[in-house]
This record gives sequence, C-alpha cells and structure tokens, in this order.
Amino acid sequence: MVKFYELCPDENILHTLCAKLTWSHLRRLIYIDDPLKREFYIAMSANERWSVRVMDERINSMLYERTQISRLPEKTIQNELEALTQEDKFSENLFFRDPYVLDFLGLQDTYSERDLENAILHELEKFLLEMGRDFAFLGRQVRITVGNRDSYIDLLFYHRKLKRLVAIELKLGEFLPEHKGQVELYLRYLEAHEMNADEEPPIGIILCAEKDQETVSLLELGKSGIHVAQYLTQLPPKEVLEENLRRAIAKARETLERDNLSEDP
Repeated sequence: MVKFYELCPDENILHTLCAKLTWSHLRRLIYIDDPLKREFYIAMSANERWSVRVMDERINSMLYERTQISRLPEKTIQNELEALTQEDKFSENLFFRDPYVLDFLGLQDTYSERDLENAILHELEKFLLEMGRDFAFLGRQVRITVGNRDSYIDLLFYHRKLKRLVAIELKLGEFLPEHKGQVELYLRYLEAHEMNADEEPPIGIILCAEKDQETVSLLELGKSGIHVAQYLTQLPPKEVLEENLRRAIAKARETLERDNLSEDP
C-alpha cells in the first residue's frame, strides 16, 4: 500500500485507475520501475480489457520493448499514451511490434510457409491476442487480380481503431528488398478497390524469420505503409530477449536523433 501511494499520490489519478483496473492489476503494475513502461501497461490493460493473466503474459513477453512506441523519444511516448487514455486514440506505434512472439504455434524445426499460415489460423485466438484486441480476421490467400495476373495476400485483417485493412505477408527466410514491391502492390490494390470512404489507407506487415536493419532503413518502408518484423516460434531466455531488445531500442533512438539533426536547418 505504501508503494501504491508513492506512485499514485494524485487522488484524481487514483480514482481513474481504480475505475479501470482491479487491485490485482495494480498490485502487479506498481512494481514496474520504469514510469513510461508502467504507463504503457496501464493504458493498454484498460484499453484492451486485459485480464490479470493476459497482462502478466504481455509483461513477461516484454510487449512494451517489442512495440514500436518504445523506440520513440520519451515526450512522444507520453503524448501517445495520453491520447490513448484520454481520447481513445490508438496510434500505429502502439500497433507495430518487433519481434512478434508466435511460440504458441508449436512449429517444429522444419516447416513451410503454408505450415506457418495453417498454424496461425489453427491458433487464431492466440494470434489475435499477440497482435492486439481490435484485430479482426478477414481471410487467407485473398486473391487480387492486377492486369491478367492473380496474386494472393497470405492473411488479411482489419484493425477497428486504426480503421485500416492490414495485409500480412509470411516469409520463412530473410527479408529481401523485392518483398517491398510485392506488398506495396497489395496495399495499392486494397486502397483502390477495397478501402471504404471512412477508412485510412491500408498497411502491410511482412513477418520474416530474419531481417537486416540497414536494408529495412534504406528502403524507407514506412513511407509505403509497410512494417517489417521478425517472428519467434520459440521464446528465447528472457535475458537474451531483453538484451536484444535493449540494443534495438537504443539503435532506433540513435537513428531517430541523427535523422532529426540532419533535418534541422
């Protein structure tokens, strides 16, 4: 109780928290020392209505560190969490994750892209939980026809709060530059033929076993609405995952700071 009081001395904040979360939630959250990380889990738990068990799973799988928002400056993180809490405004930075943890699929050492797709659909409920509460499944191997050529989107989803179609492309190996063109075609087709008037442009996620960050950065995929992320079929030891994510966050922030400096007049 002393710890709880130290973190929540403001009575208004206290009433807000108690209205949205149970004491069991709060008892777990007060021992997260990083204020931004704690605010992230408070906001997401309330917004997505996580049970205590689900919240524990998200904390243990280091969801905050895997979500793109953790790579941003502290002020930006605070602003986006406030927008989620006060305006129910969900940003892409809260949506994108890297890596995605798909250890629940039960895949063995050797599997195909079709095996991966089938495993995701077999465990769709758990997959949607990893992706986020407002994710809705629309179809698999969705055919699109451009000219005289048919192409197939591996998995098609819709995110209710972002109001966007989400195309997911599965790759067993390393991300390659030509994958950008493939997914970009999907997105432009969806924008032209499937997007409703009140929706935002569709986005794409390329889930791959490996990626080279320099290649991803040079391609400027964000301008095309594409996000590249690794997937893990087995969760590594926590200290290994923690160190890898720490390095990724530090590198992303360094790159962001360097880009901001280069844009200054």
